[in-house]
Amino acid sequence: MSNRARRTAVVLAAAAVLPLALSACSDDSGDTAKAGSSTEASASAPVSDDGMSGSGASPAGRPFGPACSSVPKDGAGSFDGMAQDPVATAASNNPALSTLVTAVKKAGLVDTLNNARDITVFAPTNDAFAKIPEDTLNEVLNDKAQLTKILTYHVVGQRLAPKDLENGSYETLEKSKVTTSGSGESYTVDDSAKVVCGSVETANAEVHIIDTVLMPAK
Repeated sequence: MSNRARRTAVVLAAAAVLPLALSACSDDSGDTAKAGSSTEASASAPVSDDGMSGSGASPAGRPFGPACSSVPKDGAGSFDGMAQDPVATAASNNPALSTLVTAVKKAGLVDTLNNARDITVFAPTNDAFAKIPEDTLNEVLNDKAQLTKILTYHVVGQRLAPKDLENGSYETLEKSKVTTSGSGESYTVDDSAKVVCGSVETANAEVHIIDTVLMPAK
């Protein structure tokens, strides 16, 4: 083969290879573009309130239970408002806990509860107190020693998250123990009181609102 023929063959071979090389480069850049697009999509994906993209999971400590819907949406008695105040003050701003607040004042426990740190309060609603015969309730409200015993039985000296309520036994400020059981968003205290609005945060306490007044053993 002459030198001219050899040069012609080399040029033709190069011409044949070049489109294949360009095609490969194009594919690589396409993959890179796709990867970049995927990364951007991931970065711009909506993030739920709990910070988990698309998980739909509830944040830890979020209030739960059927009675939570009756809590004011804003103001001092709302969940956000109660979180700013110590527990006795926070309860006084919640209309559903007015009987409890009256009892706490009669027992002289406002400062005790407000000054405590990291406690749990099982807070009976007005309807819970209404289950007690009126004469009996009035008698208790006017007997400071008995009232103090009952109210301090509703207070545990540590914060109890829902998972702590699943199967627990905790010493109260009254010095006897309260028991808890349940799972998910359904919990019972002393096998009698149901948590109707749990995980209500105040500045110094975890509040679990219950539908029945707890009675310590005599």
